[in-house]
Amino acid sequence: MTSPALSLSGSASIGGEQVFAPLVFTVPAGQWTCLLGPSGVGKSTILRLFAGLDDGITFDGQITTSNDLPFKGRVSLMAQSDLLMPWLDLPENVCLGARLRGESADLTRACHLLTQVGLSDHLDKRPTALSGGQRQRVALARTLMEDRPIVLLDEPFSALDAKSRAQMQNLAADLLTGRTVLHVTHDTAEAARLADQVLLMGANGITCPTPPQTHPPRAFDAPETQGFDGYLLRLMLEAT
Repeated sequence: MTSPALSLSGSASIGGEQVFAPLVFTVPAGQWTCLLGPSGVGKSTILRLFAGLDDGITFDGQITTSNDLPFKGRVSLMAQSDLLMPWLDLPENVCLGARLRGESADLTRACHLLTQVGLSDHLDKRPTALSGGQRQRVALARTLMEDRPIVLLDEPFSALDAKSRAQMQNLAADLLTGRTVLHVTHDTAEAARLADQVLLMGANGITCPTPPQTHPPRAFDAPETQGFDGYLLRLMLEAT
């Protein structure tokens, strides 16, 4: 599996109202990029454009991959909500994409992925029997089940408590290694821990603050992580 770099150049509007002005940026191949910025600057719109969920969006520009292959069939999206089906058990939820495409479900592989995310003792349960952190682990397993080189994350950990959020950050960083990840988040501490690249989006375009040289996921209490978190927060306040 080859994970390509992603590029976007252009502007977008919805219902005649501009969402973001012309901008240009690249998401490096096989790395984790965090897209930060105040609410309303167009972060989720960018994610929708990369995901092909562009209904209602007027985009004037280009979105490309470094190997010039189409996005279709190469992208998986992990949303803020886990979007689990309450009437399905965990392996069936992990196989939901295949079911929706009319493909046969590989329940054996689904169980293996659920074991990888620490849910081997819960395979026969329904989502309502799980904690919020466990539900997000199922959503991560479902994302991995799609086995796509491009992974889009739309604030998937924001609703979790601090402990569950930290566990999910570590797990996702491990299991998504080598994939091209674009992660929309409002959490500067999360970006400071996870990002190979940070894109900070504001009213005047995009800047690219340089993360610490240490390899993600970075230690919470490392001085360079805390310092970069503070720096990003200051930039976020200035961009508001």
